[in-house]
Amino acid sequence: MLEPALIAQLRDIVGHAHFRDDPEALIAHSYDGTPMLQAMPDAVVYPANTEQVSAIMKALSTYKVPLVSRGSGSNLCGGTVPVEGGVVMVMHRMNQILELDMENLTATVQPGLITADFINHIEALGLFYPPDPSSMRISTIGGNIAECSGGLRGLKYGTTKDYVLGLEAVLASGEIIRTGGKLMKDVAGYDLTKLLVGSEGTLAVITEATLKLIPPPQSKMTMLTMFRDLYGAARTVSAIIESKIIPATLEFMDNPTIRVVDDFAKLGLPLDMEAILLIEQDGDPESVERDIEQIRQICMREQADSVQVAETREQAERLLTARRSAFTALARLRPTTILEDATVPRSKIADMVLRINEIATKYNVTIATFGHAGDGNLHPTATTDARDPEEIHRVEQAFEDIFAAALELGGTITGEHGVGIVKAPYLEWKVGAPGISLMKGIKDVFDPEHILNPGKVFAKETRKRVVLQHG
Repeated sequence: MLEPALIAQLRDIVGHAHFRDDPEALIAHSYDGTPMLQAMPDAVVYPANTEQVSAIMKALSTYKVPLVSRGSGSNLCGGTVPVEGGVVMVMHRMNQILELDMENLTATVQPGLITADFINHIEALGLFYPPDPSSMRISTIGGNIAECSGGLRGLKYGTTKDYVLGLEAVLASGEIIRTGGKLMKDVAGYDLTKLLVGSEGTLAVITEATLKLIPPPQSKMTMLTMFRDLYGAARTVSAIIESKIIPATLEFMDNPTIRVVDDFAKLGLPLDMEAILLIEQDGDPESVERDIEQIRQICMREQADSVQVAETREQAERLLTARRSAFTALARLRPTTILEDATVPRSKIADMVLRINEIATKYNVTIATFGHAGDGNLHPTATTDARDPEEIHRVEQAFEDIFAAALELGGTITGEHGVGIVKAPYLEWKVGAPGISLMKGIKDVFDPEHILNPGKVFAKETRKRVVLQHG
């Protein structure tokens, strides 16, 4: 419970309508997109500007009350679950494009701006912002920055960190800092911008971002390639990159995913294929046609069963939408869907998919795999039932083995979802004890009282995904 004096102070800062501690608001902000994780906050606040965020942090710092900042809560690592109670700060009121600088090709935006709304606005002006997480129709720019979100275009264009030039952020003390700017070169001191991107709300509250924009590609072509041999699909991915072709999109779906997506999207896909690659190239028309033809030849050389090039933009969009809907399609199968991510070198994709299948068989669980083949980021997705504790235990064991397998193959435990609660027990496997110690030292400097998104990134004793309760 919050002190009455703190409640009064918070109400004065944001106004009575934007401070809530009623059961509906608390329950609505007790969970995020991660299944089976929930913890009740003590209050929810909706700031309108940076000054209010600063005043809120000064008040919370005085009372040493935890703060979780969030946008739409679409993350999949438990990153915005308020595990230690306190206050949830929702950034949706701060949702404006503050400036479009056409001379420097930058946009300055607030964190509560919905990603797809921003992308659509920018594209209508003849510009391009490439980061495209699958959740972009509901996720916010601030959330994308906090998690360093990726997306289907990550192979060619990079992820969110590659487009954040500068930030305004509020520290746990309430102090306001500004990092970077509209600069292509800046080596003045440590790169605090890159440090804050992907910090999952544990170091500061982002209140403004300056983003890099680029000219849009002139044309696009989309290809669907089907394989009866998993290794053929994997060899194709490596061969495309070895040929010095970097597709805009190079996506992978295994057989279980193909079956579910086809049932959902009614594409008429052959259900006996072991793998499908969805490939899109963009750029000037001549180079796009040349690349697509070269990719087609590579696919046929690697014994692709069929290669189809979309004849219209509508057909291409339908294929891309079907891939983006993989999680939604899988979620129809069972009451609970747990979507994870792990990344391996591109050359190890087939090995990783086979390891995932072996692990699923070992623990007698159902796991489908899809993901970003071009950058090795796979999404093993378990369909299960939270009401069956014994099955959930086996799913947890399977994912633990999957993370270990990714590391064995030279990969990592997460490529884009973040650490949050779910991956915290495995972070030391990746970075080692000295790495954990160094990260904790950085956290201590930014947030000495550990009030910013506490209980995230650094492991607690348990490795199990459980329903958390507070108060």
